[in-house]
Amino acid sequence: MKNTLKIGHRGAMGYVAENTLESIQKALNFGVDGIEIDVHKCASGELVVFHDFTVDRMTNGTGEITKQSLLQLKKLKVGKQFEISTLIEVLNYIDKRCLLNIELKGKNTADEVCRIIDLYIKNNGWKYTDFIVSSFQNHELETVCNKDKNIPLAVLTKASVTDAIEFANTINSKIIHPNYALLTKDNVKHAQSKEFKVNAWTVNDKSAINRMKTYGVDAIFSDFPDRI
Repeated sequence: MKNTLKIGHRGAMGYVAENTLESIQKALNFGVDGIEIDVHKCASGELVVFHDFTVDRMTNGTGEITKQSLLQLKKLKVGKQFEISTLIEVLNYIDKRCLLNIELKGKNTADEVCRIIDLYIKNNGWKYTDFIVSSFQNHELETVCNKDKNIPLAVLTKASVTDAIEFANTINSKIIHPNYALLTKDNVKHAQSKEFKVNAWTVNDKSAINRMKTYGVDAIFSDFPDRI
């Protein structure tokens, strides 16, 4: 059986509040190969690491994340005790210890992600292979492709492996991120025969994790990365 990469979903969100530095540290403690985070652009222009489009579910605040400045967001508490981080803070914290998958969750995030990746490759010793940029938003992935064709792109899908491959071919991408419920041994092999990496999300159940391994997926995203 091939070696399947272990990727912590929003850090290790099964244990610690998602997308926080503390959750990322928990994932690193489990010896992950990579960490997945989500980014939005806040009102003052910085990229903040947060999943939802509003702060209501995860913090003691309310409202849309894009309509609040970094100063306002920093005053909120995630899960009653943690801070919302910027992409820069996450990069500095991980410091090349593992792969970083940046999901472009919010709109207009592509340009700034490209700028920051370029900065960290030129000045901080990161390599293109230390990054994956993924999204459900095809327009954001197209923007990254047009900006810098060296950045590894991944097409997220919860609908169709075939459609993901078709779109990936238009943006110079060789990675697809399907919901694991879409996967069979055959469609994984088919994608890999076309030289695509198949990274399955979000797989938490032990039997499902084992099934993905028997299918030969390249990586598994999990809220409980220690189970992989």
